[in-house]
Formats: sequence, C-alpha cells, structure tokens
Amino acid sequence: MSPSTAQEHRPHGTRLHSAHPTGSDALRAVDADVPGAVRGMLAELLARRLTAAEAVDPLFARDLAARVARFTEDGGKFSRSRLVWWGMRACGGDQSVLRATLRIGAALELIQTCALVHDDVMDDAPVRRGRPSLHAEIADRYAGETSAPRAARLGHASAILAGDLALAWADDVVADTELSRATTREVRDLWRAMRMEMVAGQYLDVHGEATSARSLSRAIRAACLKSALYSVERPLALGAALAGATPTTTRALCSAGRCVGIAFQLRDDLLDVYGDPRDTGKPPGGDIRSGKPTYLTAVAQARAETAGDRHALAVLRDTLGRADLSDAELAAVREVFEATGARATVEAKIDRLVAQGLRHLDGALLAPHAGNRLRALLRSAAGTPPPETPDAAPDDVVPVSLSLTTTDEGARR
Repeated sequence: MSPSTAQEHRPHGTRLHSAHPTGSDALRAVDADVPGAVRGMLAELLARRLTAAEAVDPLFARDLAARVARFTEDGGKFSRSRLVWWGMRACGGDQSVLRATLRIGAALELIQTCALVHDDVMDDAPVRRGRPSLHAEIADRYAGETSAPRAARLGHASAILAGDLALAWADDVVADTELSRATTREVRDLWRAMRMEMVAGQYLDVHGEATSARSLSRAIRAACLKSALYSVERPLALGAALAGATPTTTRALCSAGRCVGIAFQLRDDLLDVYGDPRDTGKPPGGDIRSGKPTYLTAVAQARAETAGDRHALAVLRDTLGRADLSDAELAAVREVFEATGARATVEAKIDRLVAQGLRHLDGALLAPHAGNRLRALLRSAAGTPPPETPDAAPDDVVPVSLSLTTTDEGARR
C-alpha cells in the first residue's frame, strides 16, 4: 500500500489473533464489544483488499478502495452485524463459529456500505453521518481540477463504482468463509435472497418517488423489503444458520425480525422528519424533499382524503418531492402529520409491531442471557424503551412456548 493510501485509511478495531483468548473466553470478549470485534475483522479483511487494490492501480486504491474501507469501518451502529452475532449466540452457537460469524458480520457491513453509498447517489444527498457523502466528497476533491458539472458527474459515477466494489468485497467474504457444507448452502441461499430483496426495496422507493405512488400497502411492502428483511430478518436468519438452530427457532427469529424490521423502517421515517441532525447525521426532511413514498406520508394522505381535509392535501401536494423545500414549509408538513394523526398512528403501529415481534421470540429455545441481549437490541433498533426487568442468568436454555403466528401475518399487521 502506498503512503498516500495508508494515510487515507487507517484500520482500527480489535483483531482476533491466536494470541487472544480462545473458547468461552473469546466468546465473552466479543459479547462485551461486538462492534469492536467486527471492526477488527474488517481491518484484517480490508487490509488485504487495499493491498490488492494498490497493485491494480494506485489512483483507484486511493480514490475508491480506501474510501470504501474507511466508510465501512467508521460505520454507524453496526446493527446488522450485532444482530447476526446475537442471533447466533441466542441460538446456542459456540466458539466453533465465532470467526465465521464475525466474517458474515463484516460482510453485512460491506453490503450496507453499498446500499448507503448508492442511496445517497439516488437521493443526491450531500451529507451522511455528519460528513460529506462519498459522491460529494469526491466531487469536492476534484472541484479545482475540472468544471463543477464534470466534478459532480465524477462524484456520482465514482460512488456507483464504490458501491459496486463494496458489494463485490462482501460477496468475496461470504464465499471465502469456511463452514460445513450444509451451513454453507443455507448461508449462501440467505445471502442471495437478501441481496435481491434489498435492490427490490430500493426500486420500489425510487419508482414511488417518480410516480407519486403512496398507497399504504405499497409503503409497507417497500419497508418490508428494504428494511425488515435486509436490516433485521436476514441477519437474524444468518445467525441462526451459523448456530445450527432448529427450524422452529429459525422461524421464530425470522417472524420477530420481520415485525421489528418494519418497525425499524417506520421509526426511520419518523426520524427523517422529526429527528435531531446531531443524532441522525443528516438534515431533516430528506424523504419529504425527495418525495419518498413512506408509510408516514401515505397515512397522512389517506386520512386527509377520508376527512376531506383540503388544506392538508394541498400542503402534501405542494411540498412532497420539492428539493427546494424551506424550513417553514417543512414545519407545515409536520403540522399536517400531527393534525391528521399520522404521526400518532405510526408510533402506535411501531409499538404493536415490536410487541408482536418479541412475542414470536417466546416460542423459541434461546439461551436466556443472549436472548435478552437480542430482545434489547431489537427494541433499540425500533427506538422503543426497554422494559424495567433484570437480565436473566446466562448460559442455561429454557423452553418457553406460546403459539406462533406466521411470518406473513407478522408482516401484514
């Protein structure tokens, strides 16, 4: 790696080497800091890929490969890799799949880089995580060397290629992960399904923006594909597969994941409108300005139409999809969400989905300590407060039986 590339990317995180604790001590070490362990795995994986990129071309390594590595390691909350870890642990996975689970977690963070970088291009979003988005960063880098339109075009094209690179690296990590033949087949089937679902959900989003399609059913379908499956259900299913969970336990985790995953997307819709930029890392109202067909806007429109509220309908018609929306006009949209009851409706639906999702877990055989950590993680993903109950004792597995509803029923409610 050249000095310039090394300066752009400084791997960080705790690496897992043979000198580190093994067995149950190693499991507990990861339990204490899952994001740190995944960052360590990413540092190991990405260092090799950056060396390979440098050998291909130094400019490519500096401008694209190093940015993909930095974006991925800096990360957000590492929620998907945490879900795959705690899904594995809750299903009784042990040290034999520790390294494989961290590799799959690292691959999930790489595919998340692909999704976010491409999403910023599609939304023409200038900021991500409180910093310039990747396409904006590259455009700024070359602003003094070419015209503004050419620099912007380079930024957008580079971000598309950066997302492609992140996806390729993610696929490589999954393909090179050593597992039993049966587990390999199950993991790869889940990975293939997740990739297609993620793209399908994004397409429903951009199609809805272009056509102003804002039905309630379509909004839930998009939320299911782009968030429920990709962000929660599939990571949990991957963790269950790595642990060799029973079909009953896997179904319970998937049903829980789908319910909470939809709640996760509905919470994200609310945060886009009402969130603090210091917490979200981006300006408020991005979904409104792009005209994204969220469930929140679909509820507001449906309620305004039912009530014959011409003022609310006029505000929605005149603001959704307006890139130049002012702060005052965004405030008017917020007022419509409040007056029509759309915000309260979405909040209530989030609570119902989370409660239903956690009930699904009651039908699974889960290690209590890890199961409680998983429940807390699911609540956190949906932005709901934890119950005031003490953590259960670790290590023992206790059966709890409640009737299970199907995954599809969880998605419809």
